[in-house]
Amino acid sequence: MLRPWQVSLGERIDPARDVPIYMQIIQALIRDIERGRLTSGTYLPSSRQLARILGVNRKTVVFAYEDLIAQGWLDSAGTRGTMVAASLPDPVNRHQGEAEATMSDAVIDYRFALPPERPIALPSGPGLKVDEGAPDGRLFPVELLARAYRVAVQRASRDNGFQYRDPRGSPALREAIATMLKSQRGLPVAAENICITRGSQNGIFLAAQVLLGQGDSVIVEKLTYEPAVAAFRALGANIVPVGLDEDGIDVEAVEHACRRNAVRAVFVTPHHQFPTTVSLRPERRLRLLDLARQFGFAIIEDDYDHEFHFESQPLLPLAAYGPGHVLYVGSMSKLLLPALRIGYVAAPPAVIDAIAHRVSLTDGMGNALTEDAAAELIENGELRRHGRKVLQVYAKRREDFAAEVDRTLGDLVDYRLPDGGLSFWLRFDTDLDQMEARAAAMGLRFASSRSFMTAADAPRGLRIGFASLNAHEARTALAALREAAG
Repeated sequence: MLRPWQVSLGERIDPARDVPIYMQIIQALIRDIERGRLTSGTYLPSSRQLARILGVNRKTVVFAYEDLIAQGWLDSAGTRGTMVAASLPDPVNRHQGEAEATMSDAVIDYRFALPPERPIALPSGPGLKVDEGAPDGRLFPVELLARAYRVAVQRASRDNGFQYRDPRGSPALREAIATMLKSQRGLPVAAENICITRGSQNGIFLAAQVLLGQGDSVIVEKLTYEPAVAAFRALGANIVPVGLDEDGIDVEAVEHACRRNAVRAVFVTPHHQFPTTVSLRPERRLRLLDLARQFGFAIIEDDYDHEFHFESQPLLPLAAYGPGHVLYVGSMSKLLLPALRIGYVAAPPAVIDAIAHRVSLTDGMGNALTEDAAAELIENGELRRHGRKVLQVYAKRREDFAAEVDRTLGDLVDYRLPDGGLSFWLRFDTDLDQMEARAAAMGLRFASSRSFMTAADAPRGLRIGFASLNAHEARTALAALREAAG
């Protein structure tokens, strides 16, 4: 029986590789079929012959052949041997000797949406990274987290909780968050008003998905949170920037924008405005809600760090007195750990149902064990105790950071000591483009001043987080900024 195929698998079979030998044989045979070296109807060497050629155990070749037959690549012809399946289509023509492409260097011949030239998230790498207001994860006691996970796993095992679950999230966590929002932030909510999300950014995107369509207008401030704007643009929304000042968003500009555009949503960070840290004054909050009623738009309120306020009592969220007009987005990342990816949206039940449907399309459900562990930390009081401890730490770091800014950058920057939040908004009396270019060359990484701007005439500055930096790290970061400023 003619077997014209010249065996060349030996060049690809390497016992030193991590991949099992039988899998290497399978992969090599499939590649030869795809490349046209093995065509439909071609007989392969017997398992004994191929084992001798490759210097491997015959059972290894038998296992590979049987797997390929089961997959449909090969057919067993009984006593005549094993051949390439006759049902396979003709291979795509390739040049003889053409190197096999890896996924990293393969030619992409289909259309896909390219990411922007400048990524939203700061890339990892060497050098010093300064965030925009993250907590210090080193302060969270790991033994508390381990204990909470252990309780969550034990409960799930007892209650058959390892199955697919509600896309709204863990019932225990939804109940705990609703209780927290009701008692501490004045929101008139219950568990039915809560959907757990993968962090606040996921919550913003989900809220935008149920509110915005192609060409719909959304109002944002001229300085704002870039990932939110990117999410709105990804949905085809029309971005309408309006001004802001020391009292927050310009509500008169909001009204004018509503008269010129069919506005479906307004995105705000009223508690500690991102990036400037100012708080939206009560009279403007009430006026914004009046405009929502008048023009029929929804307010997406991102209350990303409500827990950290250092002067007097924090203002109640917009959702506390406008529950029918606000989709309230919050996060456990600042109080717990960003790596746990726990956020939430509070809204009327019908809106929560719509958001939960979107969760079903993209994620199916959240991370139930992590959510249950977070619920345990809330229920046993550990999260609140941790919050009180770190608030004192961050209050001290805030004062020390301000003193270090004055000492290191005092002649170059103007800033206002933030009432709350975990970052400073620094306005520089220097060429920021040159400064940022020099900083990058030095290995100093931070969010570009232009990343916060949605309009060319927006004021420029840098948002520098202080909470995640200890005293030495803060001095190093500010000294590097000083050097970059020239």
